[in-house]
Amino acid sequence: MKEVRITFVGFGTVGQGCAKHLVRSKRYLKKEFGFNYKVVAISDIVKGSVRNEKQGLDLPKALDLCARGKKLDDGELKGEIGLSPIDTIKTSKADMVVEATWTNLKDGEPGLTHIVTALKSGKDVATSNKGPIALAYKKLVNLAKSKGRQLRFESTVMSGTPVFSLREFCLRGAQIIGIRGILNGTTNYILTEMAAGKSYTETLKKTQELGYAEAEPSGDVEAFDPAAKITILANALMDAEVDFADVEREGITRISSDDITKAAQNSKRIKLIATATRGEDGCVKASVKPTLLPDSDMLAHVNGVMNALQIMMNVQPDVTVIGPGAGGDSAGYGLMSDILAIHNLKVKRRR
Repeated sequence: MKEVRITFVGFGTVGQGCAKHLVRSKRYLKKEFGFNYKVVAISDIVKGSVRNEKQGLDLPKALDLCARGKKLDDGELKGEIGLSPIDTIKTSKADMVVEATWTNLKDGEPGLTHIVTALKSGKDVATSNKGPIALAYKKLVNLAKSKGRQLRFESTVMSGTPVFSLREFCLRGAQIIGIRGILNGTTNYILTEMAAGKSYTETLKKTQELGYAEAEPSGDVEAFDPAAKITILANALMDAEVDFADVEREGITRISSDDITKAAQNSKRIKLIATATRGEDGCVKASVKPTLLPDSDMLAHVNGVMNALQIMMNVQPDVTVIGPGAGGDSAGYGLMSDILAIHNLKVKRRR
């Protein structure tokens, strides 16, 4: 059984979430999927860098070091230390790179360069990083194809809740003609709490305390995050040419408690809805904005930090998936599912 060699670039909450799943499920993955792995390198600009091609890294120990607030390169892990993420990608003999660095929606860096470097060096990539996929989807997909490599990004949208794999494996033959959904758990939580009588300011503070929102929350409340996600969905599921900068975007900062109350009095709810639709000219347009939904709309009842996606198609009525859209365990599972998908396709090709 061939051992799959993995390099992690980015080992924060999501990278560690993936690593935890790999450790917990190692026997199961080997038995059920014939998947046996060895992590040969980890590189993180905060936690440090370590590589051991021959023996592989002790992944449980790496996770323990992080849990104790220690650096990966402090000597407890055996291996070469000090390599930059780019040097790690270029020189590692890994079969695949798990890219789990932070999202940058201005230029996609450093994740974009990480992914390009990995593909050019002959490595498959599984990433949770929205930036590169939202800003350079077609470029990256074409590069992967030209190099005979796989690029997978399940956890960029709705974390570990299946979206792209649902399209790939369960909706074969269906032409997707539209998408709508709740794609940001932070804003959905805020709107849910406001519907229960709490103020925007009070609820935003609570989301920050719970870790749902950053100290600087504009990525969520000004709808940059769901705009990136609907860009990815439109381009990947509808073969569109949507530019992130062209997504019509409106956040939730202007919504008042009075707006929420008036909506409820009319049996409606306000949700931040992302949509992608194909016009008569064949072009796909995308938007994210607060929307009044009647109580009869399924999405009106998706509350808290949950996400939901409705897929409209030409072969049957809509399919709706609802599930967690954030969190280290969920996004980490999305990465693990991509790792397995890459492995399974390679096994099939060898047969």
